[in-house]
Amino acid sequence: MAESEQPSLYLITPPEIDLSIFPDRLAAVLDAVEIACVRLALGTRDEDRIAAAADTCREVTHARDVALVVDTHFLLAERHGLDGVHLTDGSRTVRKARLALGDDAIVGAFCGALRHDGISAAEAGVDYVSFGPAGASALGDGAKAEADLFSWWSEMIEVPVVAEGALTPEIVGELAPFTDFFGIGEEIWGGDDPVAALKALLARMRG
Repeated sequence: MAESEQPSLYLITPPEIDLSIFPDRLAAVLDAVEIACVRLALGTRDEDRIAAAADTCREVTHARDVALVVDTHFLLAERHGLDGVHLTDGSRTVRKARLALGDDAIVGAFCGALRHDGISAAEAGVDYVSFGPAGASALGDGAKAEADLFSWWSEMIEVPVVAEGALTPEIVGELAPFTDFFGIGEEIWGGDDPVAALKALLARMRG
C-alpha cells in the first residue's frame, strides 16, 4: 500500500443478529462511513437463519454498492447472490471455493498469525489474506498477529491484507501504514451507537 493511502474498511457482522433491528444499524454505518465490504459472520450453522440474514443484508449492502461476503459457506454465497466467501481455514479450501464461485467472486482467507498459511493462501489465488487477532485476545490459542507480520507482508506480498480482531485506536494507528483493510466487527456492535464507536476507533488512522 502506498504511504499516502489509508486502509479501507471491512465490516464484520456480530455472530448473532436480530433481523428486525440489525439491517437499520448496518445501513446507518454504511451511510455514515465508506465501507469496502461487509462480511456476514454468524455463529450459527442453521442454514435457514444464515440464508435469511444473507438475503436481508444483501438488500442493504447492494443498495449502496457495497460487497457482501459470507463466512465459510461458499455454496450458500452462490445461491443467494452474494459477492464471495471468507474462508476460515487458511488455504485449505481456496481452490474449491474459487472453482465453485468463479474468477469474479471475492475469495478471502483468514490465516490467524501464521505467515506460511498466508503465503499458501496467496499462492492458491485468494483476493485477500486476513491476519488476527491484531490485539490481545484470550480467544483461540492466544497467538497475536504482530505488527511485524503486517509490515513484512506489505513489503513482500502483493495480495491485499486485512488486520482484524481486538482492534484499538492505538493498534489502528500502528498498523495503518502496513495494512490494506481493517476488519471491524465486535469493536463497534456492542453499544447503542456503532457509527460513533467506529469513528472513535478510526480517529488515529484519520488523524
